[in-house]
Amino acid sequence: MAAVFFAFRDAPERRAALRTPEALDRYRLFGLDEVRGRGAQVRHNLEREGLPPLWARTAAKAVNGLLRFGGGYGGDFASMLASLRTANAADLVFSTTDTVGIPVILLKRAGLLRPPLVYAAIGLPERLVQLRGVVMRRLYASALRRAHTIVAYAEREAEWLRKWLGPGAPPVVFLPFGVDLKAFAPEPERAPEADVVSVGADPRRDFDLLAAVAARHPELRFQIVATMDHVRSLGAPPPNVAIETDVPLERVRDRLAGARVVALPVRCNSYSGATTVLLQAMAMAKPIVVSRTEAIERGYGLEDGVNCRLVEPGDAEQFERALVETTTGADAAVSLGLRARQTVERDFSWSRYTDALWEILSAASSRGL
Repeated sequence: MAAVFFAFRDAPERRAALRTPEALDRYRLFGLDEVRGRGAQVRHNLEREGLPPLWARTAAKAVNGLLRFGGGYGGDFASMLASLRTANAADLVFSTTDTVGIPVILLKRAGLLRPPLVYAAIGLPERLVQLRGVVMRRLYASALRRAHTIVAYAEREAEWLRKWLGPGAPPVVFLPFGVDLKAFAPEPERAPEADVVSVGADPRRDFDLLAAVAARHPELRFQIVATMDHVRSLGAPPPNVAIETDVPLERVRDRLAGARVVALPVRCNSYSGATTVLLQAMAMAKPIVVSRTEAIERGYGLEDGVNCRLVEPGDAEQFERALVETTTGADAAVSLGLRARQTVERDFSWSRYTDALWEILSAASSRGL
């Protein structure tokens, strides 16, 4: 039986998903269940409860310090060093985020990680542009070229990485993310509980823009589900804005189900288009107003006025106009939602994502999956 090692960013939500086989947010595991379901043995770097051992934390602190001093960018070396023996016993390593991916790829360049590596990039360009000096840029380019395959969830990010890596780069594959169509299904009989709902934990969310729109439309009820960091940056929201923080995905789904319109304003960037929440809301047949970031402008089948409303990032006036038109145009909004559901049914189901991921992992495995 082939073995796959998953490298995860450590987070309470991910550990909770790992502990709960039927958790709604098992998508945070990037297909681990489906890889195991196809007969592969699966291990990962979060099997240890609590902190990594002291030696790993000490070594990680030293390595990250050296990288920062030299103009580089570090990550979670501690959990990867502590799991290195397990990773080396696998036929393939799948690094799911850059927080662990950068340590993994540097360990591979140093000869400490042996199996083939599939590297998932989520905002890697934003990290690479922070590198200072020719030597450090060459180091990271050389390390990334040792991956068997690099996966990006945004077509623009994949293009950027191909250009940055240049000759000798491994395949950089655009892999659209997916959504569980059964878990996130329309509830057509449900009465709206808020006019506008916005959800997001990513630092690129532009809740300030949404709060400004809400202040100009006291007749509309807004619901924001965000992190405490977002809430602190907002200050005192307008009275027609209700805020919830750090809620479980089951409640997020409930809030989306009760929305007349879902609003997803995002600041300009290459990797975040509120993609996960966007697909979830589309699967629930919700009319959506979303920023046209590089992450989603191509590759996710979005068409302004057909299956969503697309607005340029940071354009508060355009976002406000699209939001008001969508909340007041009932028939048009219903049509947007229905076509949004059709789009994800056709091209962005979770099974479609995991099937494509399986093909990538199988091709990279040292002895086949």
